[in-house]
Amino acid sequence: MKLLRRTFLHLAAGAAALPAVSRIARAQTYPSRPITIVAPFPAGGATDIVSRTLAEGMKAPLGQTILVENVTGASGTIGSGRVVRAEPDGYTLVIGQWSSHVGAGALYRLPYHVLHDFEPISVLTTSPLWILGKNDLPAKDLKELIAWLKANPDKASVATVGAGSASHMCMVYFQDATGTRFQYVPYRGAAPVMQDLIAGQVDLSCLEAGQTLANYRAGKFRVFAVMAKQRFFPAPDVPTVDEAGTPGLHFPFWHGMWAPKGTPKPVIARLNAAVAAAFTDPATQRRFRDVGMELPSREQQTPEALYAHHKAEIDKWWPIIRAANIKAE
Repeated sequence: MKLLRRTFLHLAAGAAALPAVSRIARAQTYPSRPITIVAPFPAGGATDIVSRTLAEGMKAPLGQTILVENVTGASGTIGSGRVVRAEPDGYTLVIGQWSSHVGAGALYRLPYHVLHDFEPISVLTTSPLWILGKNDLPAKDLKELIAWLKANPDKASVATVGAGSASHMCMVYFQDATGTRFQYVPYRGAAPVMQDLIAGQVDLSCLEAGQTLANYRAGKFRVFAVMAKQRFFPAPDVPTVDEAGTPGLHFPFWHGMWAPKGTPKPVIARLNAAVAAAFTDPATQRRFRDVGMELPSREQQTPEALYAHHKAEIDKWWPIIRAANIKAE
């Protein structure tokens, strides 16, 4: 009887170890088939551009095709949630940003945690937000804009890319710091915001600088300040908020790459190395610079650096979002 029991326990222990052994074996041969990057925002937007540029840049280092799939909706949480539920084998990844991996966590009752239910791979790009206005506004700079808003409380219209989005929180942040008041107008994306701003249908907005750079250069709207410590390199004529008189109102718009929780460490390391290799490629660097996106230093590209940055952003913004009593649409 004792012999039978020992045999059973030995077999049970061996069976329990099989999944772990299988994961290790798969990690050692990774990648052996195409990889999918989920971009949880629409095609043509900043996250889609980052995803497709990285997919191309990582293809050679990994020796596999990388597919990009746009899975949109609910501030990026539908696509991100799909990755949370995926097999943690490194074949399904997500490239997210502030809205999907910071703001959404305070807005929605999610079946996952935006920080703890992903394995961080790398910070990817940073591009500042900037405050835009239609061309016929009476204010010519940020100080005049603040004075005009104070003299006309609740009269100005501010276009946002939905409740709790980065564009919305940018203006909530600005409003709280300057003591101004205005009306928010939610849109479904940055493209319709720009259309109405150019047409003069709304007064102000706060959008990602790279995405709006071409229209700014064409003189289609006015830019009052960059929400960053340094000036935006493709538009050095635009002052920072610090220079314009509202110091400390910084809001960098960043992207990161994650895998499902439990993805083996060797797979994460391989993916991180592929991102680093892509970032050293001159063609990849040029593509990002052309759309106004800056790349992190090698020290900032580690999984640990992404986790620390991600946590710091949550610690900063969740209290602000909740204090503003912003609800998901």
